Amino acid sequence: MTAAKSADPTTINRLYGRSTGHKLRVEQAALVETLLPQISVPPDGEISASGLFGDPRPLHLEIGFGSGEHLAYRADLLPDHGFIGCEPFLNGVATALTHIRDGHLANVRLWTGDALDVLRRLPDASLAFVYLLHPDPWPKNRHAKRRMMNDGPLDLIAAKLKPGGEFRMATDHPVYLTHALMVMQRHRHQFDWLVEGPSDWLAYPGGWIETRYAAKARREGRTPHQFRYRRRQEPLSPGRVDA
Repeated sequence: MTAAKSADPTTINRLYGRSTGHKLRVEQAALVETLLPQISVPPDGEISASGLFGDPRPLHLEIGFGSGEHLAYRADLLPDHGFIGCEPFLNGVATALTHIRDGHLANVRLWTGDALDVLRRLPDASLAFVYLLHPDPWPKNRHAKRRMMNDGPLDLIAAKLKPGGEFRMATDHPVYLTHALMVMQRHRHQFDWLVEGPSDWLAYPGGWIETRYAAKARREGRTPHQFRYRRRQEPLSPGRVDA
């Protein structure tokens, strides 16, 4: 199976910034040294649920999991599903490892590089869920091409989701919000909206917790918005929307 043909690799490379921050605590460094190698996604080859977990279970992908609280919550909620978390920021990875260790979560695998590398290596129609929660907004116009919510990455996400699979996105940044809505409007041939209006965008559906980034946004006066989309069973022709 192949990656989405419409995804132009020249437009969707390295969509993240720095990868290191403050020095890790001793306990965190130990987890990076010992636990991370045990649960890391292999560096090459096709990625599949059977390859990672030994059986063809439903597979979830979180792009940029931050500190991992949402990833750990979902993995604990659905122990028979498999979860891949992608996060290049080492401090976030270290915190996520603490959640994974404390929750005894055997159904999580981590990738500490670019999520696009994982997406490209997944078979088409292999994912049940994709999560993109509070990504870096890259608010300046000259950086807009680095946003994950762009045509190339979305074509790739659409290719990897099963028909009927769900894409969840959240942002608290007004520039990113406007941009994301505009981009998703162009992709209505691939996705059905599961929530239709602003009042729905402010509510958390079942099985979706508020992350520390969303809580911080509220404290700082920004409003988190949550979106849910379902991969169409049969995509429409590009540019066409239902009447």
